[in-house]
Amino acid sequence: MNKSNTLKITLELIWWVITAILVWVVLKPIHKAMYVWPFEFTNVVFVVVLFTLTRYIFLLKHTFISKLQVLKIVLMMLMFPLTFYLIERINEFLGFIEEQTWEPLTGHLPTSQQPAIQEYIWGEMLFFGVGSAIAAPAFAVRMMLSIWRTRNRGTG
Repeated sequence: MNKSNTLKITLELIWWVITAILVWVVLKPIHKAMYVWPFEFTNVVFVVVLFTLTRYIFLLKHTFISKLQVLKIVLMMLMFPLTFYLIERINEFLGFIEEQTWEPLTGHLPTSQQPAIQEYIWGEMLFFGVGSAIAAPAFAVRMMLSIWRTRNRGTG
């Protein structure tokens, strides 16, 4: 393996550590306030997808996949089902809040603390959920652009 690939893989590992730290920081207030968070997996997926895809959209030439055409095609095709999955998870969260209200989630908290954690959860779930649902098709377009540039111009 040449020095460039080693550096790109090392950089990728550093980015994944940063992503894990970001997930921890975002979920810490929720874990601190709640006994059970039924949307924890969904929340982690939203944060990881938004952060990772946004990073790839803007920093693709600095990643190990920048020259792997087949992988870019596969990733581009995977964005279509991922987009629908993300939208479905957003709807699941919104439906839960609409049907059952916040009581099952934050009912155990003192009344004075409930509005703050409810607002935090609402804001971060919608931010990361909608952001990831937008980032997935944008990433597919970026992959298509990169494939076209590599094939026709020799650049990534």
